[in-house]
Amino acid sequence: MSHHRHIPTLEEDHITLDELGPRTVRVAGAIGVVGLALAAAMGAARGDGFASFGWSYLLNFAFFLSVSLGAFFFVAIGHVMGVHWNVVARRLAEVVAANLVYLVVLMIPLLLLAGRVFPWATGHTETPAALLAIKAPYLNQTFFLVRWVVYFLIWCGYALWFWKRSLEQDETGAPQLSVRMSRKSGLALLLYALTLTFASYDLLMSLDPAWFSTIFGPYYFAGSVVAFAAALTVITFWLQSRGRLTKVIHTEHLHDYGKLLFAFVFFWAYLAFSQYMLIWYANIPEETAWFLRRQQNGWGWVGLLLLFFNFIVPFLGLLARSVKRHRRGLYFWAVWLLVMHWVDLYWIVMPEFHPETPLPDLLDLLTFVGIGGLYVAGIALRASGHSLVPRRDPRLDDSLGFENA
Repeated sequence: MSHHRHIPTLEEDHITLDELGPRTVRVAGAIGVVGLALAAAMGAARGDGFASFGWSYLLNFAFFLSVSLGAFFFVAIGHVMGVHWNVVARRLAEVVAANLVYLVVLMIPLLLLAGRVFPWATGHTETPAALLAIKAPYLNQTFFLVRWVVYFLIWCGYALWFWKRSLEQDETGAPQLSVRMSRKSGLALLLYALTLTFASYDLLMSLDPAWFSTIFGPYYFAGSVVAFAAALTVITFWLQSRGRLTKVIHTEHLHDYGKLLFAFVFFWAYLAFSQYMLIWYANIPEETAWFLRRQQNGWGWVGLLLLFFNFIVPFLGLLARSVKRHRRGLYFWAVWLLVMHWVDLYWIVMPEFHPETPLPDLLDLLTFVGIGGLYVAGIALRASGHSLVPRRDPRLDDSLGFENA
């Protein structure tokens, strides 16, 4: 006897935030303001000119930036490929990507503290003066500011354009808007690849001005997609626990969330191994010094933690089909990978500032709560008053009825 699965409709589900949106904005915003205020007060009390605060701020800004950049990729690649499974989740991705606008504001403290945070700006670096002089036309605060203006203009311009066209389609139902978004996505992805690569160089790789790796941009990109896929899973489950999208996003879509996580966990590990193997095998001192610093004073244990708990364990944990279709199991791995993505960035950033110990500082937690609270408030603010699903996308029916093979 054939089995016919019931295909949900939007009328059967709750697809707006309603009162949940403003409440989330208030609560998350208050937590963010208090967290950053406490972090700033603690940073001032350190008496180091907010340098410690700046290091922690940089770490957590890079974390939340990666989530929105992963969302940008999710939106653009979906349009380029014309896939239909992700249509029901695309509005959530559009909201997270459009949150780049609020990250512009959150970037301001980092720009103000650049002279105390980045070694090429502070002069507190072991990099030879001759090498710094060679790189000075690129690594200077004026050009740094100009580049970040360009990055955010491109990111925010495209993210808002996709967001507005998607909302316009909600009103008009015009199928040609999908065609326009698809055509714009090719160039968007090209510019995204370039800007993300250079942004990762500026924000993270330049913390050791003498070090360089051509794989570092893709490495940060892979972590960004893992972070967004995990965040999308957490957001979806949080909304469903509050009665939203309970039928529209179903097991078949969650299965593909899990496949996306699994694929990019493996991709991240492949890039991490390639970067390490090529640099260590070449044995060039100015390249190997970066890894050597992360193998001393207890930092080697953090590297092993990433090997096992950001690759081997989640790789095995997400391997089975049943896990990807199990709500609690998928939620567990999503939270796990968000934590490990933060540890990965911690391992990249903090050995440059306190190489003597791998132990996190309370300041790291406070800045995470502060930036994170404001980041979540921004998402809730943008999502409020709009459908959580692109309700008149021409591929929506196919997405609602999607089934994995």
